[in-house]
Amino acid sequence: MFSSIVPLVRLNPFHAPQLQLQQDGLGNSPEPAEPSCTRRSLAAASAEEYSCEYGSLKFYALCGFGGVLSCGLTHTAVVPLDLVKCRIQVDPQKYKSIFNGFSVTVKEDGVRGLAKGWAPTFIGYSMQGLCKFGFYEVFKIMYSNMLGEENTYLWRTSLYLAASASAEFFADIALAPMEAAKVRIQTQPGYANTLRQAAPKMFAEEGVWAFYKGVVPLWMRQIPYTMMKFACFERTVEALYKYVVPKPRSECSKGEQLVVTFVAGYIAGVFCAIVSHPADSVVSVLNKEKGSSAAQVLKRLGFKGVWKGLFARIIMIGTLTALQWFIYDSVKVYFRLPRPPPPEMPESLKKKLGLSE
Repeated sequence: MFSSIVPLVRLNPFHAPQLQLQQDGLGNSPEPAEPSCTRRSLAAASAEEYSCEYGSLKFYALCGFGGVLSCGLTHTAVVPLDLVKCRIQVDPQKYKSIFNGFSVTVKEDGVRGLAKGWAPTFIGYSMQGLCKFGFYEVFKIMYSNMLGEENTYLWRTSLYLAASASAEFFADIALAPMEAAKVRIQTQPGYANTLRQAAPKMFAEEGVWAFYKGVVPLWMRQIPYTMMKFACFERTVEALYKYVVPKPRSECSKGEQLVVTFVAGYIAGVFCAIVSHPADSVVSVLNKEKGSSAAQVLKRLGFKGVWKGLFARIIMIGTLTALQWFIYDSVKVYFRLPRPPPPEMPESLKKKLGLSE
């Protein structure tokens, strides 16, 4: 009756490792699998275990707060590396490498000069984190409800990609003004040293457009980055618990779970840096120059030019992404928020596929 479903599942490029259930070699009946932790079971959890229901307004608000801390703090912490990376992208003749970039910057501006742009970085990425993580949870639950339990499992990677892309669309609108100010401060010597100096000057020169002309390149950079960040993280966590961690997540301590989170976050971060770097180079140059378009900058830089500063970005984004997921998950643990375990095939789908009795 359901034979037509089997080929579909096998052809699905995002099918889970759990799809082929292991059978007992001695012919004994397999132990019944524990029921998956669905939205309904999470919502029905006792008040002693969770501080709020999965998908409630309080849940979304605290997830957004976790995003503020994870993105705002981490991006501010790596401002020196970000500053050097941006300068390599916009002036590769002067700043030839990451180490040379640090040396030249310290020689010209002193150690204090490495902190240029910290204020717009903190404000901008805090706003971005609020929208990125908060809306990701909103869209993930909303899209999951639209798909239904079985399709959510079968197409979960597509779900992660769609939810993260939707969230990042709004997150970049929140980030764009501060990102524009940050790049001006970091890459144009003498333009401004603080946000209070840069913002009025930018508005006087180009109006509101000065703060939002980089939003399209930001989408080009951040949406692929965030899609990779969330989808790669979710699937890496799933793989680590299945193939690396010697026990189920339910038997791991909170500390052990956070270690898995950090490792998965770093792996995801490396891929994020590579996917988003060309657009990041365009954003850096575009915000420095007046009157240029993204297409003009991309054409001028060429294929080789858009990869300048990649090594610095891999170090920065790998560390950033790992710390962001670690902080975000720590906030969830601290506030006792529902944290669903890695997904398992729904019992109804197992029955349809003849994989359970």
